[in-house]
Amino acid sequence: MQTLRARAVIASVAAATVLPLSLGALAPQALADDTTPVSTNASGTPSPFGPGCSSLPKNGKGSIDAMSKERVARAAATNPKLTKLALALKDAGLTTKLDDAKHITVFAPTNEAFDKVPKEKLATLMKDKAQLKKVLTYHVVDKTVTSSELPNGSFKTMEGSTLKTSGSGTSFKVNDKANIVCGDIRTANATVYLVDTVLMPPSS
Repeated sequence: MQTLRARAVIASVAAATVLPLSLGALAPQALADDTTPVSTNASGTPSPFGPGCSSLPKNGKGSIDAMSKERVARAAATNPKLTKLALALKDAGLTTKLDDAKHITVFAPTNEAFDKVPKEKLATLMKDKAQLKKVLTYHVVDKTVTSSELPNGSFKTMEGSTLKTSGSGTSFKVNDKANIVCGDIRTANATVYLVDTVLMPPSS
């Protein structure tokens, strides 16, 4: 009888020990199933952010993940929202220069931004390599611009002039003209902010 009682006590103790361990092992999985992680940058802003991010490919060429593995000009060339920018960079002879650069920031005009430029003006610009290069390098900052710097930012561009950013939360403008439609996209060598307007240097 004592042997049976001893066995019963041992079984009860073992069950009491195993059950919490089992529940502990299941808890992280349950949490993972119920919670969808949101990527945020150092300032707490969702990364990438902006209404235009949803229009980018979810996977494959041009997706956020694919762009992160490419140098910036190459990433633009494979993104369906940036094909006109990629063509302009090629015509201006800037593709290699940007791909070889390190830790730069590109305020990248989307195809829609180029469509806003009057056709005759755009055609003239595309034929003038020196002026095209000037305009495009005005969109490039030779450092990493973080989203925490955007609310009241002032940055010297590769062209030599200064562009300014303003806004808050996930809504920002460049030079009070261009909206950042999708920001904080990372490529292998750059941070990219898609803008809906082609920016013109002050001297243009």
